[in-house]
Amino acid sequence: MMQLTMIRVMSVGLFAMMLPSLEAVIADQGPYQATGLKIGEVDESSAIVWTRLTLRSNRNPSNGPEVRIEYDREKTEAKPRTLPVKGVYFPEGCSVSSLKEAVPGVDGDVRVLYRCDGGTWLETPWLRVDPLADFTRQFRLSNLRPASNYQVRVETRTVEEKPGTSLEGRFKTAPVSQLPSPVSFAVATCFGNDDQDTSEGFKLYEAISRLDPDFFVHAGDIVYYDQLAKTLELARYHWQRTYSWPTNVVFHRSITSYFIKDDHDTWLNDCWPTMQTPFMGDFTFRQGQAVFLEQVPMGMSTYRSFRWGKDLQIWLVEGRDFRSPLTMPDGPAKTIWGTEQKNWFKKTVMASDATFRVLISPTPIVGPDRPAKKDNHANAGYSHEGKELREFLAQQKMVVICGDRHWQYQSVDPSTGVREYSVGPGSDSHAGGWKQEDYFPDYHRFLRVSGGFLTVNVNRKSGVPEMILRFRNTDGNVKHEDLVLQ
Repeated sequence: MMQLTMIRVMSVGLFAMMLPSLEAVIADQGPYQATGLKIGEVDESSAIVWTRLTLRSNRNPSNGPEVRIEYDREKTEAKPRTLPVKGVYFPEGCSVSSLKEAVPGVDGDVRVLYRCDGGTWLETPWLRVDPLADFTRQFRLSNLRPASNYQVRVETRTVEEKPGTSLEGRFKTAPVSQLPSPVSFAVATCFGNDDQDTSEGFKLYEAISRLDPDFFVHAGDIVYYDQLAKTLELARYHWQRTYSWPTNVVFHRSITSYFIKDDHDTWLNDCWPTMQTPFMGDFTFRQGQAVFLEQVPMGMSTYRSFRWGKDLQIWLVEGRDFRSPLTMPDGPAKTIWGTEQKNWFKKTVMASDATFRVLISPTPIVGPDRPAKKDNHANAGYSHEGKELREFLAQQKMVVICGDRHWQYQSVDPSTGVREYSVGPGSDSHAGGWKQEDYFPDYHRFLRVSGGFLTVNVNRKSGVPEMILRFRNTDGNVKHEDLVLQ
């Protein structure tokens, strides 16, 4: 029998010390789980556990070889993001798996053990990871208890059934919709891979973990494909390096997440399904859709809604798969959401009896945004549908939390009174696109051109439901808060 040793995996100072119950069993040989695990799509009775088998226990060093992209510069009149790819060049003897911060996958089997705190361990069958999906595997756990804490253990073995590594995590299930329950969650967006603010990733994740929210929402721009993802394997490389940062690994083992995709983690900036450009080389929009589904825990649809007790329901929407071309003239037929999703949204919102109903969008609905932008509902490019949605949101007394913009703001639509909270980018070095002095009194209630995240607390005070939204910096310090009552 192979000797197993209990050690901490990728400990990140005090951050890892906060998670003393999360251990990893490391075998003398793999398969390993260097990209961690993700737990998502949690509701009252189910959850999805994502895992990936890796050849080694750590990512490649950060000082390793890099890929080089050359463009056809003879197209002098072309805009930078329309230049054709001339070539993708690796150092001699290198491939994607050799690149700096890459995490090569490996074949093998995986299963999930899980239990409610103090209960009996249950287990899934052993399943082979999928080499055609970057050696990933997802498991849906069903028949869970509402409002409960669960432990999970992801075990691995080789194709010869020799034991590999074991990685542990935990999550909370949602409370039932009939009972008032305190709920807290955090939202973040826009993490550039060269904009980390610690040597081990993003300190924002440590700050969120200290607050111990019930769940986390990633509002999009999880990775940025534009410059390097010229092939399918280079697209997957982006996910490998992002989710092997130690801060990311530790965070996702203990906090359930909901993921939304936007342009940069679908294909490229401001993209839509029928867009044509030689800038992305051999990597296609359709491949980008598929990679997203293989790299995050996800159910049947990328637009969905989740209920957390009597007082909270959230809606997570899809902003890329159904949109009309940006170049199409604006009007009733031009859409970002598509008819089917929009009908689903309106129907489910009107059917909900949750006290607070929150739309979490990958792009702004209210703004204000830069005049040169035309890509979201706050812009002129999709103003007809934007007006339609703002009027509906106002009638339903909903608020909007959005990603995409690299600055934090709270705004109120002058025409409808809809409140919008832009969570800001994942680090200060990724902030920009707006000037601090450009404070628009007709819209803004708060403006901060820096990195950070948003937290939301839903509770009852003397029996009265309230929702408090707090803008925080990357250290978790509160910079602004807003109280919503119904």
